[in-house]
Order: sequence, then structure tokens, then C-alpha cells
Amino acid sequence: MPEAIRKVNVVGHQHPDTDSICAAISYAYLKNQLGGSVYEARRAGAINRETAYVLKHFGFEEPRLITTLTPQIKDVTYRKTAGIDPETSLSTAWNLMRNENTSTLCVTDDNDTLLGLIAVKDVANANMDILDNTVISEAHTRYKNIVSTLGGEMLVGDANGVVPEGHVIVGTSPEMMEDSIQEGDVVLCTNRYETQRFAVEAGAGCLIVCHSAKVSGVVRSAAEERGCAIITTPYDTYASARLITMSIPVRAKMLPAEKAERFSVNTSIDDAQKVMARTQHRFFPVIDEDGSYAGVVSTPDLLNPRKKHVILVDHNERSQSVDGREQAEILEIIDHHRVANIETSSPVFFRNVPVGCTCTIIYDIFQENGIEIPANVAGLMMSAILSDTLCFRSPTCTPRDIFVGKKLSEICGEDCDEFADKMFDAGADLTGRTADEVFNSDFKVFSRGNVRFGVGQGSFMTESSRRAAEDLVGPYMADAAKANELPLVFYLFTDVKSQTSDMLYWGSGAEEIAARAFDVEPEDGIAVLKGVVSRKKQVIPALMSTLQRMQEEQE
Repeated sequence: MPEAIRKVNVVGHQHPDTDSICAAISYAYLKNQLGGSVYEARRAGAINRETAYVLKHFGFEEPRLITTLTPQIKDVTYRKTAGIDPETSLSTAWNLMRNENTSTLCVTDDNDTLLGLIAVKDVANANMDILDNTVISEAHTRYKNIVSTLGGEMLVGDANGVVPEGHVIVGTSPEMMEDSIQEGDVVLCTNRYETQRFAVEAGAGCLIVCHSAKVSGVVRSAAEERGCAIITTPYDTYASARLITMSIPVRAKMLPAEKAERFSVNTSIDDAQKVMARTQHRFFPVIDEDGSYAGVVSTPDLLNPRKKHVILVDHNERSQSVDGREQAEILEIIDHHRVANIETSSPVFFRNVPVGCTCTIIYDIFQENGIEIPANVAGLMMSAILSDTLCFRSPTCTPRDIFVGKKLSEICGEDCDEFADKMFDAGADLTGRTADEVFNSDFKVFSRGNVRFGVGQGSFMTESSRRAAEDLVGPYMADAAKANELPLVFYLFTDVKSQTSDMLYWGSGAEEIAARAFDVEPEDGIAVLKGVVSRKKQVIPALMSTLQRMQEEQE
């Protein structure tokens, strides 16, 4: 039986551009209209200002971030064991462990916040500490816990009250107790009237009468006057003395939450297994995305995690995907780039069309399925096409892109040229932006043979905004290469109106590669590429072929 599909993540590449985000949202919308599963658009990184402008303009929230496709705690069947109240007695906790076949219970408050853990060994240790006769008062044990643990009945006192002080002692006779009872003590006795009354008059805080023995009205009245609680139990004195320790609340013996290992539902299975391997615990709390307790997980639960289901849009290269792609179930790929090192575990729907934008392909899928495109979704798709084709100026732009872009502009009611100017201006705004933000606004990693390299691109409507971006990003190139673990980095600063790109580069041999790939003479670390505006069609193929030739020459 194939694994049931719970939810499908529709996600573009890392360092997402406008097409990557808009394609994910529009395709998730289309798939949800077709039914069958729940589809959610996700983003693999921070969105850039151009994309943020588009989303705000058409009334969309940015998709939730997804950082990995590796199985996480949320992808296993962990126990949804309810948390217990911190005032729960050890006795009740013990019975719950036995009934639910677990060795650990989680202690939570009314808001499901994790407070601590109570384990079998904690109950056992408390039961074995027979010489500690102050544990009941030190734990401020509620009388109702004592009543429940001893299976008794409260004759005098408030069941919700607590034992504030004193020791637990066994009352035998007035003569033997004369020098042993202290103020507030919990005294266990039998049916002897003299013993019961003496204990009350000597200042006992609580009288526990064993064997369900009778308590006279005189003793009750004396107890009420002196504030002494009276509880009867069917157990004998020995059993009562042993059991009463089990009435203390779990909070007194639990491992505090701040000292306990716990996992988020987003913790990867690999990380969880490493933690489990170095501890002796069997069960670990699971915390949901809101920070609330969700259940417990154990080592056997991690053996057969469910794979995440994903649709890739606007990319197919492994280096551009969210981490852990190999451990996910890829269902579909919708892309307009070269087919690279893609491998799937089973056949998938793979639609790769040589057009200028992924949203052009998605438009055709809408038409094929007879699904009407809402105005706001059409606006996203139009924006993606204008962005990827530089408002139909890029050599990657096809007649189909122009046709679809104009059809979408009619649906959303926006003029292509006017909207493109506003969109590109928003993307070029450097106010308050760091070099890292500008650099990663549209950056992709590629490989040729054993060489990995990165190419970023920014599009600008004015020369002044382009030069400002160059001044900001130029000094950051080395740091960017280190952050992405790349030996070579190139960055295009494209002037949309003049159809020219300034290419900055960093790395050993980068200048020679740029010179040979584009037949130019770089000056001051910049290669001016006239007529070059498309990374996909004009830059990547040239760099790939140059790198291959240089590798062949070295061999």
C-alpha cells in the first residue's frame, strides 16, 4: 500500500525570487482547486523587496518558511499522552504509568506548558526513602491527595488544604506519644479513643485513623476547635505508613523542564536520534510549534518516519533545493530551467518548458484543467513573468510569455509597463538593507564537473540605483563565498533599460573565467557585459562551457 499523502509542500528554490514565490502560491492554489490533497505554498528562504511588494500589492501573506525536507518529529507517530497536573500524587502517576505502559509522564500547567518529567525511578526513589518523615509537609501535600492515596474519607478539615508543617509519626499510646508529638504532625493511629484525643490535644495537624475505626464526636469537636484534620482509611497502620509517602505531588520529585531533554515537532529525526543515544531516558517530551506540550516520543517511534511530500517549482537542481530533498517524496516538478542532477525514487509529473517564467507554464495548466484564475492570483503570475523576463526585454522571453503576461494583466487590471517600473523600483530600494540581504535576494548555486559556483543577479531601472548596489555588495563578495562554501562567486547588476550588466566576481581564476566566457577585458574587478541580461540563457551556459574547457585543458 502506498503511503497516504497528508499535505504537499509546494516550494521553489533557495534565495527565492519573485517567480519562485509566485509560482508556489499560484500552483498550490490550482492544485487545491483540483482536490485530492492539501497543498501549501512554502518558501525556502527570505523573500526580497521586489517579491514583498508584489505580495502586498495583491493581498497575500508570504508563505511559511521551510528549511528542510528531512523527516522531523512531526513525521513520526509519537504518543499523544496527556500531561498531568503538578499536584497529581505519585500514587496516581504510578497507576497512570502502569495503565498506559509508559515509564515517563510529562507534567504541564493549564496552558499545556511543560513543567517537568516524572519517571518510574522518581516514584521508586520516593517510596524507598522511608526515613524522610517530613516529606509530606515539605511538599505541601494537599489533604485530598492523602485521602485518594489511602482510599479514605475526610471527616474534619478542607480537602483542598495542604499540610504546612510537621512530621509523620505512628501514634501508639498517650504515654509513648507524650514527648514525640510536635505542632502540626501527621499522626497515624487506630481505634483507641485516648490515643486519638491525646494526639489532637497535643497539637497534631492531621489525624489519620486506620482500619476505618470510629471517631467519637468528642474527638471531632476537639479537632475542629484546634484546626486538626481527620482522615479515616481502611488500611492498617503499616500499610498507611508506607502509602502516605505516595500522596506527595509529582512537582516535588519531577525533573524540572529546564533540565529535561525535549524535542520540537520540527527537530530532525537525525538530531533526535543523536540526543537519545547519549541519554538513558526512554521517553522524551515533544513541543509543538506554539511551544505547548504535544506528547512523548521514544527511540522505536523514529524507525519508520513518513516522508514529506513536495512539488518543486522554478528549479530542479539539487544545489538549489531545500536541504534533505533526497529523503522526501517528490511528486511533481514544474520548471523552465535546464534539467540538471535530478533523481527521484519513483516516476513523477515533470513539466519543463523552454519559456521565460515558471508562471507561464502554470497558466497553461490552469487552462488545460478549466480552472478560472482569480484576479489576485493572476497578479502574482503576471508579476513573476515581468520579473523573469525583465518586462519582456530578456532574451529568455518567448512569444508565449508575452501572450500570457498580457492575458494575466487583463485579469488583474494592471498595466504591464507601469507595474513593472514600480516593482523593479521596489526591488532596487536599498534603504536599510545590508549587503547580505541584497546579495541573497536572487542568488543560485550551480556546478560543472567538480566545480561549484554561485551566480546572483539584481535588476535596476536607473544607473544610480545599480551603482549603489554595486558599492554595497562588492566588498561582501568574499564573505558571501565563504558563507555558501563556494570557490567562485559571480554577481550581475543588470540595467534593465540599457540592457547591460556589470558582473562582479570573486575567487581564484574568476577574472580569467569571466574574460574567456564573455570575451571581455575586466577592469577594476568588473566585467561589463553589453546586451547580457539573462542569467539562465546568457550567463550560465557561457560559464559552464568555459569551466569545462578549462578543466579539459588542465587534464
